[in-house]
Amino acid sequence: MWEQIRSNQIRSVILVIAMGILLVAIGYAIGFYFFESAVVGLILAIILWGILNLIAFFQGDNILLAISRARKIKPEDHPRLYNVVEEMKIASGLEKMPDVYIIDDPALNAFATGRNPDRAAVAITSGLLQKLNRDELQGVIAHEIAHIKNRDVLLMALCSVLLGTIVILAFFASRFLIFGAITGGAGRSRRSSSQGGGQAQIIIMVVGLALMILAPIAAQLIYFAISRKREYLADASSALYTRYPEGLASALEKLGNSTAQLQSANQATAPMYITNPFRQKGMKASDLSSTHPPLSERIRILRAMAGGAALADYDQAYRQVHAGGKGVIAAGTMGAVGAVGLRSAEPEAVTKEPEAEHLERSREVSDLMLRMNKYRTIPCDCGTKLKLPPTYKDSIVKCPHCGRINHV
Repeated sequence: MWEQIRSNQIRSVILVIAMGILLVAIGYAIGFYFFESAVVGLILAIILWGILNLIAFFQGDNILLAISRARKIKPEDHPRLYNVVEEMKIASGLEKMPDVYIIDDPALNAFATGRNPDRAAVAITSGLLQKLNRDELQGVIAHEIAHIKNRDVLLMALCSVLLGTIVILAFFASRFLIFGAITGGAGRSRRSSSQGGGQAQIIIMVVGLALMILAPIAAQLIYFAISRKREYLADASSALYTRYPEGLASALEKLGNSTAQLQSANQATAPMYITNPFRQKGMKASDLSSTHPPLSERIRILRAMAGGAALADYDQAYRQVHAGGKGVIAAGTMGAVGAVGLRSAEPEAVTKEPEAEHLERSREVSDLMLRMNKYRTIPCDCGTKLKLPPTYKDSIVKCPHCGRINHV
């Protein structure tokens, strides 16, 4: 995947330059109006641009994990998840095991972050961990590992931090400009204000409104600029690492059928996730998304694969779904990987999950969340385990099943 790695490095540079141009434009407007010198605004914008790039590069992953309310876990906290991440790390050839994080949210989603494979992390929601069986979980984790392997994570971290900052700056700058125009040029000297007259105020108001309107549009354009191709490549890599395309296809079906909205997501972090985290309340994930390819299309491509070389089969399936259009994987990459055997999808009668496995998985995740949230467990003589939140201050608790009084 060296071609994609190279492409993402180029895109990262372009993204940094594009963000710098936007910041310079905002700095020019602020400097011209508030300091009567565009040079002052430009200098401030350049300084801010440099600081933001340093923050995004060195601390972008920590910021994104904090915004997403993700918490790091250890192998003993959830052995099944840790084992799956370790399996996919070995299959992908990563030298270092990514850190594993859990987001306490019933929505189904996951993302990877980190500026390079040595500082990478994989985060998944508790809802996803509860709903997916092992094959499906492998498919999702392999997809996220592919983003780390292909160096997508630096691009996404830069995009999320810088783009979010641009939108915030544009929002406040536009309001200051409009406020200044309405109040007759507050922030500039009385002499400048009188010279500009009403026309200057109108121009300033127009500039302020333009910033308000263009910032969200610029956000959408950059979402499109972060090519959807990286999602297709991560899907193809997932099939290669797991040897089982049906695992990811089935997981994407469950993600698409979910109606839960991810509470910690925002427009700046949306491109990080395996599927678009936004949807109307009570509605399933839509195929219309500016940040991700249509789910139904991704599922069709994965299920169109059958034996042979994983990447070559994915590329052929992609061409079929796109009516013979240009492939998504470079010929050199397919040749370098060579042929690998894929495991065929099992019949529905075999793959249908027993209810006991689902209940066990739900209990496993529930216990993990309780431990992470520092709940205390008080065993009752009747066999009931009483779960008490850290805010519980009483010295006794009554068992709801047998009525016994238990000391805390």
